[in-house]
This record gives sequence, structure tokens and C-alpha cells, in this order.
Amino acid sequence: MTVQPVLIDGQWQESAGTDAFQATSPATKSPLPGQFPVSPWSEVEQALQAADTAFAVVRQWPGERFARFLEAYADAIESRSDPIVASAHQETALPVEPRLKNVELPRTTGQLRQAAAAAREGSWRAATIDTQAGIRAMRGPIGPVAVFGPNNFPCAFNSIAGGDFAAAVAAGNPVIAKGHSSHPETTRLFAEAAHEAAQSTEMPPGFVQLVYRTRHEDGAKLVSHPLIGATAYTGSRQAGLVLKLAADRVGKSVYLELSSINPIVILPGALQERFDEIADEFSASCLMGTGQFCTSPGIVVLKAGEDADRFVAGVAERFGKAPAGTLLSGGVEQNLRAGIVALQRAGAEVVTGNEPADGDRFCFANTLLKVSGDQFLANPHGLQEEAFGNCSLFVIAKDNDQLVRVAEQFEGNLTGGFYTDTAGSDDALHDCIEPVVRQRVGRLLNDKMPTGVAVSPAMNHGGPFPATGHPGFTAVGIPASLTRFAMLQCYDNVRPHRLPTPLADKNPNGRMWRLIDGEWTRSDV
Repeated sequence: MTVQPVLIDGQWQESAGTDAFQATSPATKSPLPGQFPVSPWSEVEQALQAADTAFAVVRQWPGERFARFLEAYADAIESRSDPIVASAHQETALPVEPRLKNVELPRTTGQLRQAAAAAREGSWRAATIDTQAGIRAMRGPIGPVAVFGPNNFPCAFNSIAGGDFAAAVAAGNPVIAKGHSSHPETTRLFAEAAHEAAQSTEMPPGFVQLVYRTRHEDGAKLVSHPLIGATAYTGSRQAGLVLKLAADRVGKSVYLELSSINPIVILPGALQERFDEIADEFSASCLMGTGQFCTSPGIVVLKAGEDADRFVAGVAERFGKAPAGTLLSGGVEQNLRAGIVALQRAGAEVVTGNEPADGDRFCFANTLLKVSGDQFLANPHGLQEEAFGNCSLFVIAKDNDQLVRVAEQFEGNLTGGFYTDTAGSDDALHDCIEPVVRQRVGRLLNDKMPTGVAVSPAMNHGGPFPATGHPGFTAVGIPASLTRFAMLQCYDNVRPHRLPTPLADKNPNGRMWRLIDGEWTRSDV
């Protein structure tokens, strides 16, 4: 069987690697056709050198050049939409409709076009001009960016097509994509489209490159290499922290999305007011996509009482009736089982599920666990183990004070939310707990489940550690996501003809917002 080539320095070339791998169908547990190489370090270093050469060409290019590429790439993806969707379905078992065809692929091209608009308009650079001091500053590209994509979004978070890729390119950086082993053929199809777009828009050869897999130690060498500007990683906490350690040791920027249990606090008045509605919303959210979302609600906090007991029983009934979805891979199934075992060892009791569901595919029964507030406070770290998949934990606090103390033990999360009644009986208790939760989550929700991340300029898909590596940045939300792949560039007493165009006296396009002598304006100096 032929091993697929890698995309290095503008060419599809045979890999120098001697090892290869195949993806596996989650729906059948059978190997899929196509072999993909494990790139040796020499190949990764070749990509780094090519990316550095490309960066020397593009580092002073206007945003318009990157916008043209991103828009051409979106067009090229749409011309291949059917094979991309078919491949993603085969490799992940995610449904063709509506998930892949109607939601995720349009989101992917939409992100690319939003990033293009931000690159072209330029306000993301935060150009700042102090005419009295003769000092001007802006954000500029940081250098070659490595993107490590996850397994759960084969399109919208793909290493060579997703949000991190789009943001890095819009900021003016070459990208080295490290594909995910669960969906290599989907990634190859995206790379073909990216290569076509790069050629049609005259990008330098090493601007977009792809390797499918590396050895773990070579991944650590990549993120810490002198030529790398920054790295974006989405995946497991364990692997991410290895990369962070390597990057931090040499002062390289690395932006991580690691793990999140996304706590939901449902207050008593809300349960009394709309019991069935909340039970339906929670069950649908937790089981959507078999729970394989970064923002799936993994922990729910309730105040003890008859309504709480009835809610747990109602959700357990819904979990039992709902079919168990297919998990993305054997590794996801194994890690889900391990996560549930860890929660049990920490004191959690199984309410329903926790058993195999179908031996012919990767799956596990919809699982609900519960624990008392006392137990949670006795072992908060162990009871916040992420069980990534169709599983959630209920924490039953005995009184209002314990609700607050439980919230005080939450680790950093991407999201957190509250359900309260509309009559106002929950307001006082909400106001006691909300400030505690607010400091522990990136996105705070009211009366809404967290599953799903809108591609909005106001979106924060980030949060305190261990949700991400830094609470000040987002992986979703343009133009904010671009700032991860930029450096602050200051020009002090630099002659006018040597200034980059965003800092010239004349606004380069008449649309860019600049801070001139303390006032945000689109005017010329």
C-alpha cells in the first residue's frame, strides 16, 4: 500500500520516514485505506527551514496578501466539500448531516473568510501613535507557527484548516500543520486545497506545510526550536503539558487548550419553574456528539432536596433511553472508561450507565454519576477528572453555604453557567456564587447549556488553567484570536519612510482603527 506524501517547501514529497500508520473507522473498528508517514526529525527540520525562508519573504507584506490566500483557500475547500465531508464521516463517524456538511464545514470556510477580513482591515494590529514622543507601535507577525489539531473537530479545528490556522495566517505567519492521526485523509484533502490556494495567490513555497505524525520527542523539539514563532495545541492535558514544558524552557509562546468540565449550577427556583425543560436541555447538551465537545457539561451542582433527587432520576431516565453514540476512536473510549474509574475511586456513585454498549464500534453507555457536596469538598481534585465523552457528574450540596464552597473548588474551565428562575427567587444565591465562578471560567452563561461555540468577535474560547495555558487568550473569536500569533513591535524616532504602513501618518486603507494621541480614529495623523 502506498504511503501518502507530506507537503514540505511547496512540494508533495515522499516522506523520509520508515514508519507509517492507518486511521481506523470508529463505526466498525476496521482499518481505513491509505497509509500515512511518521515524519522523522530531519523532515520536521526541513519544514522549519522552509517556513523560516517563507517568513523572510512575507513578514512585511500587507494584510491584503494573506486575505487573498485565505479567501482562495475557502473557495478551494468548497469545491472539494463532498469528498472532505465523506472522508471526515468515515474517519470520525460524525454524521454527514447536519454536523459535517451543514455546520462544521461552513464554519470552517466562514472562519477563513472572517480571518481574511480582519487581515485586510488591520485594526487587530492595535496601531498606536504618540506624535509628541515620536513613538509608534503595533502588533506584527511572530514567525512560523506550528498547529497541533484535535480529534473532535476534523474540519473547524483541523491543523491545516481550522481556527488556529486561520488566525496564524491572518496575522502574517507561515504554518506548519501537525495533523491528527484520527483523520489523516481529511487533513490531506484540506492540504491539497491549501496548496492550490497558495500557488494561485503566489505565496512562497514554505508558507503552508503538513506532516501527519511525529515522534513525541520530535514534537517537543518542534515547539522549542529557535525558528518557531509560536505553537497552538488542542488535545489532552498530559501531552499538552509536555509541549508547554519544552516551549517554556526556551521562552517560546505556546497556546494550549487542554481540558474542561464546564460546571453548571442549577438553583432551586429554576428546577421548580421548568424542571422538564432543563432536564431535556442538559441531556441533549451532554449527549450531543457523544459528549465529545470541549464545552460539554461535565459537572452539575444542585442543592439537596426532593427536586434535586427528582432531577437526577429524570436525567438518568433520559440517559438510559438515549442511544449511545459512537466515540471518535479506541483511545477516546479507553480514556472515557479510565476517567469514570477515576471518578469512582474519588467517591462518585454510578447512577446509570458505566457499561459497554456495542462491541462492533467504539462506544460506551451514557453514564451519569453523583456525589455529595461533602465528598466533593473532601476530594475536589479527584472529582474534577475529565471523562471526555457521554458522561457527567452531579454534585449535591447540602445547603447554600456549601454551594458556594463547592464553586470555590472549581478548577479553571472554558465555560460555566447558571440556571435561575425568572421570578427572582434565585437571585440572591446566584449573586453569592457568580463572582466565584466568574474567576474560574472564560465564558459565563445564563439559562443556556455551554455546548457549541459561536464564531463571534465577542467569543472567548479560553479560560484559566487547566482549561488552557493562559487565561488572556481565545482560540475562537476574530480578531482577538490573531493576537496569539503576534509580537508587539515598537518604533522609536524612526524616520517616516521607514515605518510600516499601518504606522504611517496616512491611514493605509481608511478603515483601520488606530490609537493616535489617545484617541481611537480612522483619520490620518
